[in-house]
Amino acid sequence: MNSKLHIVEAQIREQAAAYCESNDVPGFVAGVYHAGEQIVVAHGTANVATGTPMLHDTGFLFGSVTKVLTTTLVLQQVDRGLLDLDTPVVKYLPEFAMNAPDAADKILVRHLISHTNGIDADLFFPDAKGRDAVRTYVEGLAKSCGTLFEPGEQLSYSNGGMIVAGRLLEVVTGLSFPDLLERDIYAPVGMKDSSTSAEQAILRSTAVGHFPDPETMAAKPTAMFTLPDTWGPAGGTPIGTIADLLAFGRTHLAGGVSPSGARVLSTESTALMQQVAFDMASPNVPPIGLGWVLYPFGDTTVLAMSGASPGGGSILCVIPEHDLVFTAFANTSGASMLHDQILQRLLSDHLGIQIPTLITESEPDVDLTPYVGVYRSNQLRIDVSIVDGQLEERATYEPADETQEHIFTQFAGGMTAAPPQRYVPIRPGLFAPAGYPLETFDGYLRLLLVSYHDVRDGQARFRNCADRLTRRA
Repeated sequence: MNSKLHIVEAQIREQAAAYCESNDVPGFVAGVYHAGEQIVVAHGTANVATGTPMLHDTGFLFGSVTKVLTTTLVLQQVDRGLLDLDTPVVKYLPEFAMNAPDAADKILVRHLISHTNGIDADLFFPDAKGRDAVRTYVEGLAKSCGTLFEPGEQLSYSNGGMIVAGRLLEVVTGLSFPDLLERDIYAPVGMKDSSTSAEQAILRSTAVGHFPDPETMAAKPTAMFTLPDTWGPAGGTPIGTIADLLAFGRTHLAGGVSPSGARVLSTESTALMQQVAFDMASPNVPPIGLGWVLYPFGDTTVLAMSGASPGGGSILCVIPEHDLVFTAFANTSGASMLHDQILQRLLSDHLGIQIPTLITESEPDVDLTPYVGVYRSNQLRIDVSIVDGQLEERATYEPADETQEHIFTQFAGGMTAAPPQRYVPIRPGLFAPAGYPLETFDGYLRLLLVSYHDVRDGQARFRNCADRLTRRA
């Protein structure tokens, strides 16, 4: 191994130990591949209930990193002529519908995997298991969910779109989503320790998520290991290791060819996933490709996807122009800052990339009135008001039924409401959470910024935070 990667390994080990100690993170595991060599660093405990250590080959839930795997499966079917990106989904999936007439008819296959479909189902958690789980999800959309915007009009991170894509794959291939994932991604990529269910994962070392105990604030294992099987294509159930995700990332570095030499995806489709499909031209909303989020760090683009799981968080980053893959997992839900710190250090110290300042100055005198009001998306209400010259947001979860409430609260560690959050203006339509230095937002944490869009008659129609839209009620 070259000495530079040795230095990276020592730095990550030191960063992880310090962060985990000061933030009560039980365990962390990360890997870096660069120019033919790779390292894996593991720290801490995989499960505080058992004391099992976090090891190099400990498995973990991929969470939404799965969305890049799902998109790769879709593009495989495009390569094989079974799908066309610019064909309406209903041509392949006639039962696909929303709760408003004809709302689904304009959604193209492309819209599903570029987060431009408008499906308002971000917190829709139908509970079903087994081979028909994804079909159950799609059937539930027709009864329970509408749309936020016209397809292709806006960008909003879409769990629903990816799950519909998973059902589309089942219909055109005749395989269940888990079987297809194992056959067409895990096997040719060489993801030998990956699985699609808790039943498989329990047969080997697997980390569990943790939440702060409300009485002691010490890390306590999650009461729910995975989301329902209905969420498989969006990241609810796939599980694997750092080495597995490094192999998948390397496949996208190499134009669709896996480390073992197997052709997983065509060169053209691999490149298409990395091209800008939609750009909202707002600092807090990075451009989107197909599956990948395209984070600009100056002239360098980082292909990325992060993934939340019950009490855990993962990330996968691919930097094609520097032949580098970074991936990590922490078994608490609040370690995105550690992921961001490691990524920025890799870019600046290891690759010598100068990371520009994203927000250079702010305008204190911004008219706040266009942004005041109530914004909604699936089971979520955001009340925006003016308090002491700042915007204040109050987020309220409004469950559709007891099943939805049970699953969401387990996923969120028992929380149903967040404390009020104040925001200060950066410029008209763009706000930062109060109390954060502006350099916080140079990296992955630019997602903490809030933007407002499509101002008409003195009122913004949409609010965007963490790539997710809510619409003025």
